[in-house]
Amino acid sequence: MLGPDHPGTIAARRNLGHALVAANQLPDALTVLDGAVGDYERVRGAHHLDTLGAREELAAAYLAAGQFGDAIQLYRRTLADRERIQGSQSLDTMTTRQQLADAYLADGRLKDALSHYKRVLSDRERALGPDHLDTIAARGNLGSAYHSAGKMASAVQLYEQACDSYQRVLGPDHPDTLARCANLASAYYSVGRLTDALTLLRDTVSRCDRILPPGDPLTVAVRESLTNLAGASPGG
Repeated sequence: MLGPDHPGTIAARRNLGHALVAANQLPDALTVLDGAVGDYERVRGAHHLDTLGAREELAAAYLAAGQFGDAIQLYRRTLADRERIQGSQSLDTMTTRQQLADAYLADGRLKDALSHYKRVLSDRERALGPDHLDTIAARGNLGSAYHSAGKMASAVQLYEQACDSYQRVLGPDHPDTLARCANLASAYYSVGRLTDALTLLRDTVSRCDRILPPGDPLTVAVRESLTNLAGASPGG
């Protein structure tokens, strides 16, 4: 009815690609999203914000498919475009940088990942403040990257800061807080602080049982971690 180049048609193609990713039909998703990016570039121009958004969706599909090099290439191109068009302090630019860092981490390029995670955290602290949820999430993501890189002192410090921030902003019983507590417990165990890990996990399991519905995946995961760590403790 509208023709292949109508904005509504292109948006529908992009939505189909998004749905295919959600359904884990990744080869089809890549084909559809690549076509949507080409359509946006032809109709809107290579630097239109709709084009950049579609390109990020294609990069996310590449990441989900394990094609990390393709994802990194697209995220790098989009980040450069956003910095030039929207500025380095735009929230969209920060989000793209975060996605690029995630792709670097997935590809095992830890130095590059850490560099971008640090930049995201500093930019969000400056633009949003230290207690904004996006800033707190960036702090936890940087901690996870340090954990992956084996830099446990920095990882533990950032995990502790993220947990404290979530408890202060969302409360101790919020699912996001509980998930970060589980991450911190894992880091404690990795550096040999078994007593701290067990204490934190026991408290977290208790809160999960009280707050979350029966069989919640987070409760199951935390309880499994507690069982494994308790079995590894000297007291058995």
